[in-house]
Amino acid sequence: MQLEAGLLEILACPACHAPLREETTEDGGLELVCGGESCALAYPVRDGIPVLLVDEARRPA
Repeated sequence: MQLEAGLLEILACPACHAPLREETTEDGGLELVCGGESCALAYPVRDGIPVLLVDEARRPA
């Protein structure tokens, strides 16, 4: 399940305000990854709803 293109255009990383991009996880889920070089947090998407909480984000390996 992908997010609407219009929604993705207005979302930004809550930590650094850089644009987000969609990526598929290893288990087939969806997450939004920050495009900022210093941040690069990955936010989960649960039931089609982005969880844009820094506490819920993970740092990609």
